[in-house]
Amino acid sequence: MSETTAFRVADLPQNRATRFDLRPDSSERAALAEAMGLSELRKLRFAGELRAMGKKDWELVAEIGATVVQPCVVTLDPVTTRIDQPVRLQFIAGLAFDTSEEEVEMPEDDSSEPLGSHIDVAEVMAEALALYLPQYPRKDGAVLGESVHAEAGVTPMRDEDTRPFAGLAALRDQLDGAAED
Repeated sequence: MSETTAFRVADLPQNRATRFDLRPDSSERAALAEAMGLSELRKLRFAGELRAMGKKDWELVAEIGATVVQPCVVTLDPVTTRIDQPVRLQFIAGLAFDTSEEEVEMPEDDSSEPLGSHIDVAEVMAEALALYLPQYPRKDGAVLGESVHAEAGVTPMRDEDTRPFAGLAALRDQLDGAAED
């Protein structure tokens, strides 16, 4: 970001909110798009405020707005998505995550972060954008067809063959037809 986006916690006023409004320029958006595997990041705005929660903790309340272009998971054609979402995080003094184990259980409350010496709103913006991106963007009308593969001389297994109740339904239909005769 062209301006400083990391607020030093010790310098934040306790009695009023500190407002911010980030609008990355085209080169900053291009760098974010590349880092996130996007085809394009057309617009990005992150605006909100930091406010005190008690004597030591802080809350970030903001809105993220973005227009992203990603490849369709089926056709690879460009898919444009508009993201407009609220972002709320609490920075808690003394909160620490145990990183000594290989597997860490995620807390139920994913809106709390440990409070450090600085709160970087550009970092929060990038994380929020990553969380709200569509995982499987699909162009309208794009349909994933059935792919059938098998070795020579082997009958290929189709999607329908993997459905265990399909055979039972066919058997039921046969039995119903025999009972009507």
